[in-house]
Amino acid sequence: MSLDEEDIIDGIGEVLFQEPPDYYPPPKPATFESKTLQTGETLRLRLVGHSPLWGHHLWNGAQVVTDYLYDHALDLVQGRNILELGAGAGLPSIAAAIWGAKQVLLTDYPDEDLVENMRMNIDAAKDILPQSANTIVAKGHVWGASADPLLSCLRPGYCGFDTLILADLLFNHSQHAALVSTIQSTLVRSPHARALVFFTPYTPWKFDKDMAFFDLARKAGFRVTKLLQKVMDKVMFKDDRGDELLRRTVFGYELRWENLDL
Repeated sequence: MSLDEEDIIDGIGEVLFQEPPDYYPPPKPATFESKTLQTGETLRLRLVGHSPLWGHHLWNGAQVVTDYLYDHALDLVQGRNILELGAGAGLPSIAAAIWGAKQVLLTDYPDEDLVENMRMNIDAAKDILPQSANTIVAKGHVWGASADPLLSCLRPGYCGFDTLILADLLFNHSQHAALVSTIQSTLVRSPHARALVFFTPYTPWKFDKDMAFFDLARKAGFRVTKLLQKVMDKVMFKDDRGDELLRRTVFGYELRWENLDL
């Protein structure tokens, strides 16, 4: 076969196997949702157009844990170092920064769109943040990976975060062990330290698998306490199957260190 013939065949292959310009659907545009805080500020939160990691929703768990942070701001927020895992739009973290947290770190999977979206929401709230901009930052993090990059964000003299926020993450059953590992390595060993775990059983037939997270947490040395159970006005995903009441319910738990050698 001559070189010319090979070139012709290669060219035919390129035509046959090249997708037309409209083969893939265009990326979905970002959406926005507004949340008015108890203190009167309104946050306009940007959500990525679509994410296989579900970062394109403002989850019920995030909204309820934000309300809980406000109700317990003296213990959980004011003067505290706060870390949010799987933050998405970052509602509870940004609210905590407004309400007087010492330092806030938003994290989500190190996907460029997700991380940039968190930073855009921080920037959009800068006019109502009472502190300097460097008190709240966003970065990517894989659960279970080394916590050193997260801990390095703390100011000198601090070795862990006082309050951790996990909102609607427990449906990732395969990642429970990684989540517990990250909590162990980032939550400061102190009696006041708490990890807030708020979630809805969006797949009610797997509710026992959601709850298995807390068994792992107990084995890792945490005391688990149920804080609340709130029924929302409507389900997030109306076409989903399963018990509607469970799919409208947000459960709130906290983890604290069981034994401390202080």
